[in-house]
Amino acid sequence: MRRPFVLVSALLVMLLSLVPFMAARGQGAAAAIRDAAASPAPHSVPPAWTLAWYASRSIPARPINAFATSGNRLFAAAALRGRLGTGRNAPAETSPVTSIKAAFLAITLLIAGAARAEGLSPEQREEVVGILRDALKQDPTILRDALAALEAADQREREGATRSAIAAHAAALFRDPADPVKGNPQGAVTVVEFFDARCGYCKQLQPAMEQLLRRQRDVRLVLKDLPILGPSSVLASRALLAAQRQGKYAELYDALLKLREDPTETVLRREAERAGLDWARLRRDMDDTGIQARIAGNLRLAQALRIEGTPALVIGETLVPGAVDLATLERLVAEARRGG
Repeated sequence: MRRPFVLVSALLVMLLSLVPFMAARGQGAAAAIRDAAASPAPHSVPPAWTLAWYASRSIPARPINAFATSGNRLFAAAALRGRLGTGRNAPAETSPVTSIKAAFLAITLLIAGAARAEGLSPEQREEVVGILRDALKQDPTILRDALAALEAADQREREGATRSAIAAHAAALFRDPADPVKGNPQGAVTVVEFFDARCGYCKQLQPAMEQLLRRQRDVRLVLKDLPILGPSSVLASRALLAAQRQGKYAELYDALLKLREDPTETVLRREAERAGLDWARLRRDMDDTGIQARIAGNLRLAQALRIEGTPALVIGETLVPGAVDLATLERLVAEARRGG
């Protein structure tokens, strides 16, 4: 009888190592849609058609095709993590549906593992599965504790990968001389913001960011145009980067982030002229291939950092997905300042 107990131990190890990942994949689309409607994530994500549009119309296809291929998986994962209990903004408790599915998947794994075990008779396999099933019934905290521990380990792994990616792309993130800057150009702490001029959450973040720049005089804000929400977003980014050539990026940025209508060409012209820009020159510059190349570079950088939507902030070694309040911004800046 010793061999079945050894196999029981092995199968328990398998259960504890695989269930969280299988459970995450078992959460249904219906639940994601339900929870998304109840509590939207604090960032905007691009629909699949937008990524396809980039690939075919807006920007050279090679980098964008790669972004689209991995992007759909990233955005789907973000929806589950952010709305079904595994992300920074996740609910505090796992839903009953998730728990039931996790338990069901656990039993499925056990049966499959037992069926593949070499040298077991049908009676022995049944005994193994029965022991494991009884163990989970008698102490269901085994599964809960395993899920919590492995989620924490997964979170640490993700954070480590993010820190590595930030370090690997530090020059492009923090020290690209082409990037528009607000705040103190010589600031000791750099905040990088990936944004879309049409993103509602970016607009929600802007007042807190402006307060941060007023209160923290050593902060340098680097702005990365990441137009992910369709053709109008691309048009707005092209206008902003063209305005930079006339020294008016910040003025047009402030106007567009306060805008409550779609940034069509007519609207862009109105806002550009209000900001003191030469519209004829701006319109010519908007079609410059150099501006398209800069947008493509931002998209590649976002892909490398696994950014899943806008706004996304990089502060020190931390990637912040979504809009946050002033207190959170100040805390992250203080941590980055201490980190040197």
